[in-house]
Amino acid sequence: MKMTDQKIESALQSLLEYCSNQGWQGCDPYDGLNSRVLKATPFRRSKLARLVLTQFCKRSPINLRSFFLVEKGYNPKGLGLFLSSLVRLYSVQTDEEYKELLYEIIQLLKGNYSRGYSGYCWGYNFDWQSRTSFVPKGTPNAVCTTFIASAFLDAYTVLGDEEFATIGRSACDFILRDLNIASKKSGICFSYTPLDNQKVYNVNLLCAALLSRVYKLTGEWELLNYADKAVSLTTSYQNQDGSWYYGTLPFQHWIDNFHTGFNLVALSNYMKFSGQNKFYGSLQRGFEYFKSHFFMQNIIPKYYHNSLHPIDIHSVAQSIITLVELKELAPDNIFEAENIAKWGIENMQDPQGFFYFQKHKFFTNKISYMRWSNAWMSYALSLLVTMAPNQNEEEEFVDLNNRKAGADY
Repeated sequence: MKMTDQKIESALQSLLEYCSNQGWQGCDPYDGLNSRVLKATPFRRSKLARLVLTQFCKRSPINLRSFFLVEKGYNPKGLGLFLSSLVRLYSVQTDEEYKELLYEIIQLLKGNYSRGYSGYCWGYNFDWQSRTSFVPKGTPNAVCTTFIASAFLDAYTVLGDEEFATIGRSACDFILRDLNIASKKSGICFSYTPLDNQKVYNVNLLCAALLSRVYKLTGEWELLNYADKAVSLTTSYQNQDGSWYYGTLPFQHWIDNFHTGFNLVALSNYMKFSGQNKFYGSLQRGFEYFKSHFFMQNIIPKYYHNSLHPIDIHSVAQSIITLVELKELAPDNIFEAENIAKWGIENMQDPQGFFYFQKHKFFTNKISYMRWSNAWMSYALSLLVTMAPNQNEEEEFVDLNNRKAGADY
């Protein structure tokens, strides 16, 4: 393993031990609608009741899920992040324990994908009520699918099993055939799920990053064409100061740390895999905005560009990820990422190994969330200690065009 601060490596091992002992299952900030109490009442049909319960469970510093009969479960996106973490660790330290754990997670992901779509895809393990729509449990979405497909491609790169590459390629069929695609003069925008037509910038860039990565693997120009159009549209909506709003709707005009980080890392990956540099100016402006607006004293990650609290563990994790992935853009990125990691470990890691959800001005929400907190910190710390990407960027060309994905959709 590449030499980093021992405190970071120890924190990662403690975290993975905790998560493994939990069987990779846990609760989620947004899983309130899994409540058996709610499902037994007429309020389950009320949008307002669903919103209130979801936000109550998320915001309460006391975990009342047992009271509402919300059970722990497998979150596919969290599993995907754990898979990428373990693959990276195994790639630099061929420990059979890592290999055993990552194959355990692969089997869980293969058993928990969403059936009935054009390719492999995944959604959340809970009903999801937003201000605009209700999304039933298991409905696949672009964010879960792109992260999990990328994890399978990570596994393929390290382990060489073509089934994993096939699964990653199959996810592109879901993106192109099942998501709604809005066309504009500046390009295209993929929807979040097959059920909506929202235009969310990080969703669009995450789809573009996966499509370009698979293009590099298979040589399919159609994938690159779609990716290029998605990036063209998203960069056209970038604000003059380098920032992006979350989405196009009026109530989506906020600017936060981790969605900005998603945008930057996905844009960087698109450029890396596509070989296109025409969006470099957009990446550079976005990164300069990120570094100048999302940190206190270059260490403590802010949630919003204009507000420190709540200090969210997701912001801690994505700050580390963004700085490491874009390390070529500033010479001090790794140093800053290590300092952020140490701050997160000292201030937000429990002695049991898990990470706390949020630090508010007057209290800390210490609930352990398997996806939001632990999976993201696992991925961030593994990226840092291995100084990722520890991948062969000249990934082997694989002809997947005529291969089946190994499952019936």
